[in-house]
Amino acid sequence: MPGRFVTVKYGVTGRIARITLNRPARLNAIDERMPGEIRRAVEAANADDRVHVIVLSGAGRAFCAGYDLKRFAEGDPENRWTQPMPWDPMRDFRFMKANTDDFLSLWRSAKPVICKVHGYAVAGGSDIALCADLVVMAEDARIGYMPARVWGCPTTAMWVYRLGAEKAKRLLFTGDTIDGRTAKAWGLVYDAVPAAELDAAVEALAGRIASVPKNQLMMHKLMINQAYENMGLAGTQMIATLFDGIARHSPEGLWFKRYAEKHGFRAAVEWRDSGRPIPEGREPRPARTRGRAPKRGRR
Repeated sequence: MPGRFVTVKYGVTGRIARITLNRPARLNAIDERMPGEIRRAVEAANADDRVHVIVLSGAGRAFCAGYDLKRFAEGDPENRWTQPMPWDPMRDFRFMKANTDDFLSLWRSAKPVICKVHGYAVAGGSDIALCADLVVMAEDARIGYMPARVWGCPTTAMWVYRLGAEKAKRLLFTGDTIDGRTAKAWGLVYDAVPAAELDAAVEALAGRIASVPKNQLMMHKLMINQAYENMGLAGTQMIATLFDGIARHSPEGLWFKRYAEKHGFRAAVEWRDSGRPIPEGREPRPARTRGRAPKRGRR
């Protein structure tokens, strides 16, 4: 049996293991414990001979609204996310690469992983979702990587491998989110269904996969994943993880952090998403907040 979890719930029903992100009060925003707990839950499912398939979901109103940057951007007393200058990029790479590898445990799991997305799978939450083998979204759910505008680069780099160059550029050049219908039409996710039908659709798919022998599932997954490894997935992720640290220590990234500390993370996000230029040295007045959701996480 796996050890105690704080940020996820884990259980097995028949041939299906279920991993549920479990910080609903924060829209399942990623804290310092969640990446490692996701990996431990995946390891538990892979070690359990009963399990043929894993279903990953989120408790509450959303799958995952990204890193808990209301906490990290407004504070960060240990300088985990933004170091004093001059900063050490390899120190940053070390802890971000650990998170990336934890998320990639879903991709490298010997057993297939289905991700069920409702509400939001944005910013770091999209990193998690897109590491799954199959993603099923509610039609009204949103997915995207808003920190592409400032203070982030998607470390798992799954956008280009799922979408191709042009559509990946379209989303990362703007930081826009898209709904489940669009994500399905673009080929980003396997399926999108009405929200009321999401649970049933995922259960039907999981049940169908669970009827296949584990060894067959493992061979097919290894064969397909190897094609992506041969295309340079590991190298792309190394560059993306380094760039994520650079983005947080660029002139604009440092301004974003200072502004969040002074005026609050929500005000900094409002400025970032407004389309106005990101200042580099001065401290303007906070933008009027229009209450854009999600209000928490969003990285």
